[in-house]
Amino acid sequence: MSASRVEQLRAEVRARAENRPGVYRMRGPSGEVLYVGKSVRVRTRLLSYFRAQRGEKAAEIIGYAHGVEWEYTPSEFAALLQEFRHIKRWRPPYNVEHKRDNSLCFIKLTREPVPRLLVASHVIHDGAEYFGPIRGRHRASEAVRAVSDLLELRDCASDTPMRLADQFELFRVQEDPRCMRGQTGRCIAPCAGGSTRAEYQTRVSLARDFLNGLTDQPLVLLRERMALASRRLQFEYAAELRDRSESLEGVRDELLRVGQFVERLSFVYTVPGEAGEDRVYVIRRGSVRAESAVPGSPEARRVLEEQVREIFERPEPRMIGLRAHEAQEVLLVAKWFRLHPEELERTVPVMLDALVEASGEETGRAG
Repeated sequence: MSASRVEQLRAEVRARAENRPGVYRMRGPSGEVLYVGKSVRVRTRLLSYFRAQRGEKAAEIIGYAHGVEWEYTPSEFAALLQEFRHIKRWRPPYNVEHKRDNSLCFIKLTREPVPRLLVASHVIHDGAEYFGPIRGRHRASEAVRAVSDLLELRDCASDTPMRLADQFELFRVQEDPRCMRGQTGRCIAPCAGGSTRAEYQTRVSLARDFLNGLTDQPLVLLRERMALASRRLQFEYAAELRDRSESLEGVRDELLRVGQFVERLSFVYTVPGEAGEDRVYVIRRGSVRAESAVPGSPEARRVLEEQVREIFERPEPRMIGLRAHEAQEVLLVAKWFRLHPEELERTVPVMLDALVEASGEETGRAG
């Protein structure tokens, strides 16, 4: 970018930008979004790009930028949500994947005709179910291996041909399992007619229920094998199974704690905003389901109450698995309240009578 273009952008920011919470975008020569950011002081943050030293990321971004634009939000929380949504919408090349914590991972139940359990570093929109987050990829991998072995689920490549027992074929050829796990009885071998679709799906359901904390069946099977190894005086093997059982139980308990925490992230959250732009966020299981201005009249409060009632009376399965479309937002909201625990004082549990009273109090304070 030429020096004149840099000066032009700097002059525009100096002349128009204000120190208010907001979201900004850097655009390239064709109008493409290069980078999305947020700040509680937009003007100060944007001007810092022009002071960046050569080699810094900010200097590289402003060097490619042909345009800078911004919009204000009522609060830092609003800016956080807006930044997240803009990154999901435009996927700017200079934004590292939003707020990824490299120490966290997920157990993924794939959406395939014959599903598998995998360890995933992050959530994508592929229709799969995600359980977590779990801290430590090695622990998650051990849990996936244990559950897959105990329930005899496949772990082969996604493009491995499947030959289910109830799959109609005009000229069926007898096949051996395609992997060592199938040949040694640690996989039910759906690739070689080892199970019907229904039989395999029953095992998948057990895996899902275990990860959702609804059954202990894999742990029961593991403990039975441990007891059998002890009776056979295979003490070293029994000790290995004991360690595997403790590790698997630890991962399951961590998933339960995550699920309980996400369930607690269900409330109405009132956030004071700039220039009196107070906002109300309806949050269920860590996901923002609705937002609006703080109601300023009895009619507006009735509308809010009805909206909250509809959101929380809508049936949803109780599960630990985060839906792909909401997992990243749940983690974002959870991190916000972890870093700002005092903000929990602005939340109201979803008891409709209390909601109406609280909304009236907030409106009174705002006036």
